[in-house]
Amino acid sequence: MLFRSIMNVSSPWLHSYLRGEISEPLVISTTGTGGAVKNIEISAPALIASANAAHKFLGAHKGDSWSLLLPTNHIAGINVLARSILLESELKKIEEKSDFTSIVPTQLYKALNGDNLLLEHLKGCKAVLVGGARLPDTLREDAVTAGINIIATYGATETCGGCVYNGIPLEGVEIQINGGIIELKVPEMNQGNWIRTNDLGEIKDGKLIVQGRADDVIISGGENVSLTLLETFLETKFPNQNFLAVGINDEKWGQSIGLLSNKELPENLSELISRELGKPYLPKTIRVMAELPTIGIGKYDRTAAARLL
Repeated sequence: MLFRSIMNVSSPWLHSYLRGEISEPLVISTTGTGGAVKNIEISAPALIASANAAHKFLGAHKGDSWSLLLPTNHIAGINVLARSILLESELKKIEEKSDFTSIVPTQLYKALNGDNLLLEHLKGCKAVLVGGARLPDTLREDAVTAGINIIATYGATETCGGCVYNGIPLEGVEIQINGGIIELKVPEMNQGNWIRTNDLGEIKDGKLIVQGRADDVIISGGENVSLTLLETFLETKFPNQNFLAVGINDEKWGQSIGLLSNKELPENLSELISRELGKPYLPKTIRVMAELPTIGIGKYDRTAAARLL
């Protein structure tokens, strides 16, 4: 078995794969926020079904173009290649105008904070898919204000990439909430069985609302403390700033919060958190660093972050 996940998948190879001319499977290595590595096999029918569903949602037609701004050893980049092939169009570069593209929140943040080449490219697209990690509301609002048509995607390598767009499942995709956990059924994946994620969510007014990862909750002094809730709260209070909260061992409380940020925080931070979220949410340790640790493409690495605190 050839693990194509360890190298970038080329467009000619994928073209042959989609036509059924290559028997070796496409296997992608994926790493969660906890650091565990899984190898996921992605079939040609799964890629085709995903691309067709995405194009139907977007209203894309033959000849419409995609730009490739993601590495092709990840499902998001491979999906862009597959979509371009199925639309019979050439991939565009960042310097060129494109109808569609796909990025992660980190790239969107950079576009809105000084990367003018990327910003102009995104503004010229009919739609920009943003996935791979949580998209802060403030970042999305800033993007819309800048003239970027954002579509927030939700999915995983196990679901052949994003399969829920702006809370709406793509054609053929089913969603259910089981014990508070999101489960998905995706065409041509997992033999048609439900795929259980590790994300908390709810369905409201027909749309999926992702509330954070189930393993992003720590217990501090007997209190359940949501790391995602703290991050979201801080992102709302301090736009254009990145935050990563982790659980660290604490002799007194069992666990407490460690916090990383890419910018300095105000002196009244503790007062603000204590007043609006409660004392269990007060970080015991804070570290400021220019780049927060990530794995994959834009996904924060909580395990590496904990080692830094």
